[in-house]
Parts: sequence; structure tokens; C-alpha cells
Amino acid sequence: MQSKFEQVPVDEGTTIIYQHEARLGDYDVLHQMWSWDGVTAESIIFDSADVSALKDDELEREVRKSPVLKQDSSITLTRTEAFTFVNFNFET
Repeated sequence: MQSKFEQVPVDEGTTIIYQHEARLGDYDVLHQMWSWDGVTAESIIFDSADVSALKDDELEREVRKSPVLKQDSSITLTRTEAFTFVNFNFET
């Protein structure tokens, strides 16, 4: 069985430290820990079709329910046609 997250792109220069597929609420997600240019962070990645009906603030609220997100973490959100990336727990 092919994973819906098999084709998640990785930006040049980014090292994936850890990743696993999980569930967040009603959604299948890919949780990644990564480093890039002296920054380490985490991402929860959604299939964009699964969250197309959610506004950005609704999606952010969903991610803030995750126990892996530090309470005071800032969040960035990027939507592409295939995947929606929610990045958090930034450290330099």
C-alpha cells in the first residue's frame, strides 16, 4: 500500500532527522523533525485535499492541540496543491 505522504518534497539543504505518519484529530499527517541552515524545527504535513475546507486559523488551532507543539511556539503555514505544511518548534 502506497503512503499518501510518499511524495512529500524536501527542500535542498534540508536534513530530515525523523519522520513518522500519525493521526491528528480526524486527519492523517506526516510529522517531521528537520534541520536547515542552522535551524531545527518540526512540521506536521497534511494532504492538502484533506484540509482544503479549513481556513488557516482553523488549521493552526488543530495543530496547537498536538502534544509535540511547544505552547509558546510560533507557527508558519504553507499550502501547496498537494501538501499543507505547518512548521513549529523553531530553534537556532
